[in-house]
Amino acid sequence: MRHIIALSLLLGSALGFAASSSFAQTTDVHATTEKNAYLQDGRGPIVRSQDGLCWRSGYWEQNDAVTGCDGTLTPPVMKAIAPALAENPLVANTEKVPAANVAQCNVTLLSDQTFSFGRATLTKVAKQRIDQEIIGKLTNLCGNGVIIVTGYTDRIGSEKYNQKLSKQRAASVASYLKSKGIHNRIDVIGAGEAEPVSSCSKKLSHKQLIDCLSPDRRVVIKMQPN
Repeated sequence: MRHIIALSLLLGSALGFAASSSFAQTTDVHATTEKNAYLQDGRGPIVRSQDGLCWRSGYWEQNDAVTGCDGTLTPPVMKAIAPALAENPLVANTEKVPAANVAQCNVTLLSDQTFSFGRATLTKVAKQRIDQEIIGKLTNLCGNGVIIVTGYTDRIGSEKYNQKLSKQRAASVASYLKSKGIHNRIDVIGAGEAEPVSSCSKKLSHKQLIDCLSPDRRVVIKMQPN
């Protein structure tokens, strides 16, 4: 008697729910036999709740399970695919520009072309070379790194004198670069007679020694990337 009452109440609730919601299901589950332990609507499929659960009768047992009800109780849900994120125009472009070829930014000015012997004033020839070969590179190829200008002398004269002269020559080149619109930070270094590149005999006359030591008298311009 209890089973009959429970079944009647369950059936009444299920049929009332079906009438109000029309069972908005996208997938029907059919009973496997005529006599089964599930409630069926007038069309034949098993009655399901709004959440996709199948209504069982009061005498339902585990062996009465039907695929689609007690295996997968909820109907399949399509996998949502999130749309591609639109590019935010307010975010600054952080892509880095490829580093310039640092080797192209390094230039050596030979002193005999740049300064008269024992002087720190740029010659006309030196200014022309800087205008034609160096300014364009520093502006278009070398970015905004630090420019290091280092002056060198030969071994003629005292160490103190050569140190002062080498820095004056480097400062002359740096000043000219600034006058031509180079806005990079420029560090000036006086290396004196350090790092000689020539090898000259001590038996040479003074004039011959000056000519032989010419490669040592130079100004080197280098770019140090940020």
